[in-house]
Amino acid sequence: MLELRTGRWGAWAAWAALVVGCAAPGDDEPAATEPSLEGFRQVVPGDGIPAELPIQDANNNLSIARFDGRLFLAWRTAPSHFASEQTEMLVASTTDEVTWRFEGRFALGRDVREPQLVPTDDGLWFYFARLGITVVDFEPGGVVRTRYNGPGDWTEPEPFGPPDLVAWRIDKLSDGRFHLFGYTGGAAEYGTTYEPIEVHWLASDDGVNWVNGSGADTDVVLSGGGSETSAQLMADGSLVAVVRSEEGDPDGTGFGSLICSAPADDLGTWTCAHDDRKYDSPLLLRHGDDLWLIGRRQVEYDGRFDLGMPRDWAINHLDYLARYSGTPKRCSVWSVDGATRSVRLAFDLPSLGDTCFPDAVEDGDDAFLVYNYSNDPDGPEMTWLQGQLSPTHLYRQRLLVP
Repeated sequence: MLELRTGRWGAWAAWAALVVGCAAPGDDEPAATEPSLEGFRQVVPGDGIPAELPIQDANNNLSIARFDGRLFLAWRTAPSHFASEQTEMLVASTTDEVTWRFEGRFALGRDVREPQLVPTDDGLWFYFARLGITVVDFEPGGVVRTRYNGPGDWTEPEPFGPPDLVAWRIDKLSDGRFHLFGYTGGAAEYGTTYEPIEVHWLASDDGVNWVNGSGADTDVVLSGGGSETSAQLMADGSLVAVVRSEEGDPDGTGFGSLICSAPADDLGTWTCAHDDRKYDSPLLLRHGDDLWLIGRRQVEYDGRFDLGMPRDWAINHLDYLARYSGTPKRCSVWSVDGATRSVRLAFDLPSLGDTCFPDAVEDGDDAFLVYNYSNDPDGPEMTWLQGQLSPTHLYRQRLLVP
C-alpha cells in the first residue's frame, strides 16, 4: 500500500504509482517497465531519534547498511551544508525504521563527510572522510575507519589510504567482493588552476584489507576531471560506471559526467562518453540486467551543467559552478544503458533545493530501500545555494523496480 504524504509530492507519488503500475498487471495489461516509489516519509529529525544524537539544521551525507538484524544509518549533521568545526557524524540503528537506537557520535573538530557503513562477516566497519573547517575550500584530510563493538562503542578511528583520499562508494558487488571507488587530488576541484584528479579502484574480500581492484598495473582507472564514482559489475563480468566530472577538461570542455564501461577481460581500461549533465552524488544500482542511477538533477538549462561555451577552462569552470549554485535541483532516478553509455531520466524523488546524497540496500526481490536528504519537498522552490543555507532532513522510501 502506498503511504501518502500531504502536499504536492504526496499527490505526485500517488499519480506515479498509478501510471507506472505498482499493482500487478492484469492479463491484458503490460508489465511495468519503469520503477516507482512507496513509503516515503521523513526520518531525521523525527520522534524516534535518540536524545543522545544532537540534530543540527543540516542533515545530509548518509549511509545505510543491514547488520546483525538491524538497519544502521550514519549521517552528517552540521549548522549548514558547508564545512564547519561543529560538524558531527551520527550513527543510529533500528528494526522498524520508527524507533532508533543510539549507536555512535563522532566529533573531530573539523568537517566530516562521505560516510560508508561496511557490514562484513566479522563485524561492522565505518569509513568516513575528514575535511577542513573553511567554508570556501574543499580540504580533504584523508579517510578514517573504525570498527563497531556495540552501542556507543567503537574502536579509535584510524587513518586509511592516501592522505587526501575521499572514499566515495564502498559496495559489495555481484562478484561477492567489496569494491571501493574513491579519488585523490580533490583539493583542486574548486580552484582556478586545472590539476588532474585521480579515480582509484580498490577491492577487498573482507572489507578491511584492500588491493588493486582493476587488475591493471595501477589502481588509478581515470585521471582528469572525474571524482565521485559509482560502478556495477554486470552478469558477464564487465563494468559500468557513472563518474561526476565537475572539473572537466583543461581545454574548457567535458564538464558534467562520464558514463564509462570496461570489458570483463580488461577491467582496468575504461572507455567513457561525456554527458553534459552532472549527476552529483551518483549511486548506481543493478537489478538483473538493468541499471538505475540516483543522482542530483539540474532543473534549469535543459538539465545541462556543461553549456558548451568556447572559453578557457578557468572561466567555464567558475561560471558553470556559479550558475549551478544559483538554480533549483532535484534528486532523480535515471536509467543507464551501459552498451551505449547513455542515461535517460525516469522521474524525480520527492526533493528540492539542497538534495541528493542517496544510499540504498536491497529490500526484497524487486525493491531497494532508499535513504536520501533534501529541504522540505513540500516547501517553496529554492536554488541550491538557498537550500544549502536552510534546514535539510533525511527521508526514506522504497524504490520498486520492474
